[in-house]
Amino acid sequence: MTQATVMMAEMTWPEFAACLEHDPIVFLPTGMLEQHGPHLPMGVDHLLPTAIAAMIARDVDGIVAPPLNYGYKSMPRTGGGPSFPGSTGLDGATLSATVRDVIREFARHGVRRVCVIDGHFENRWFLNEGIDLAMREVGDTGLRVMCLQHWDFLTQETLDDVFTDGYPGIELEHAAVLETSLMLHFHPELVRTDRIPDNAPMDAPPYDIWPACKEWVPETGALTSAAQASAEKGALMAAQYRRDMTAAVQRELLS
Repeated sequence: MTQATVMMAEMTWPEFAACLEHDPIVFLPTGMLEQHGPHLPMGVDHLLPTAIAAMIARDVDGIVAPPLNYGYKSMPRTGGGPSFPGSTGLDGATLSATVRDVIREFARHGVRRVCVIDGHFENRWFLNEGIDLAMREVGDTGLRVMCLQHWDFLTQETLDDVFTDGYPGIELEHAAVLETSLMLHFHPELVRTDRIPDNAPMDAPPYDIWPACKEWVPETGALTSAAQASAEKGALMAAQYRRDMTAAVQRELLS
């Protein structure tokens, strides 16, 4: 299959219909509109999975649907929480229903392979619920869906190369080295490099509380330092994503 673009939103309907004749994988990027420190745009969580999806789609003749820009509510211990202007979360049921509806519509068009690539930590279970609901509704149509969060594909070797002082875990990596490095690779024009924070890691208790306690969160919004981020580290992670995520997609959806 040869197509001018892998981006569904850039296609005309006849072009999309022609692509469907080849039973392509349709990638659905999902994310969140939330603060990502003083140096990254609030759209990081959908910008990164969209870029990753486009990279993989070109290797497997896939199509990238427009991203779901809103996700489940930002939590203080993993995303800074609701006290930052711009962080705009959905109720879990709303996100699940939206994912259900979109996948159901894809199936109505004749799509039989869907890969959801997520960039927002808090989304996972609500995406799973939406996919499960869609699978129930479409019935025995041959639809196959996989769902992943990109950081789960990082191997220990890559983590050791990127985090020379040790990987703090994805919960603390909000707006820090991982996301900043990937943005420097995929969207360097959107990174305010003169504002990259170097604050100490967040020190919060192992529980959540309501109303959210903004005092747990560093003032920058980055949950640990992003000072060691670089475009080179972003390229290293992107290369591993391309290799291993493509292999997983081919194994699960093309075999």
